[in-house]
Amino acid sequence: MKKSSFLLLVMAVLSSSLFAQSTFTLSSSAIGGEATVTEEFNGFGCTGKNQSPQLSWKNAPEGTKSFAVTMYDPDAPTGSGWWHWVVFDIPESTTELPSGSGNPDLNLTPEGAIQSVTDFGGKGYGGPCPPEGHGLHQYIITVYALKTASLGLSADTNPAVVGYNLWNNTLAKASLVMYYQRKKE
Repeated sequence: MKKSSFLLLVMAVLSSSLFAQSTFTLSSSAIGGEATVTEEFNGFGCTGKNQSPQLSWKNAPEGTKSFAVTMYDPDAPTGSGWWHWVVFDIPESTTELPSGSGNPDLNLTPEGAIQSVTDFGGKGYGGPCPPEGHGLHQYIITVYALKTASLGLSADTNPAVVGYNLWNNTLAKASLVMYYQRKKE
């Protein structure tokens, strides 16, 4: 009896590991739980380096034809949050964006990727810069696996319209959260 129970347990463990599905995952070698002056925006009273973090992802679902990356602050005192980075039409063969790729002048995103406008009014990455004394803000960085090779949008498309198109084409998404606050000087 003990032998057959042990054998059943071993078979159950082996079969579950053989059929286990890997999850779509986003990671970064550049950021931990809190943003630094490297990621902080340079403007609006902030004096950071405004460098987008390195991002990598794995285990995209079958049928993925492109990716998109966004960075969003739901804690911004606007009533609708604040879009800090919107990049889409990233080719399906891409699994990483290097640090600094949010600067369109550096051409570090893959060919065909589009960095559209943010709530700062410019294109590309705009780092954390919450109001002084407003407390910790969370910055949600999300990679989307999309079922279309192109969203059919331009670099002038606003974040809400990009978001609508992402919502309609997302197969899976994975996120990282980092926090940042500005103290009163």
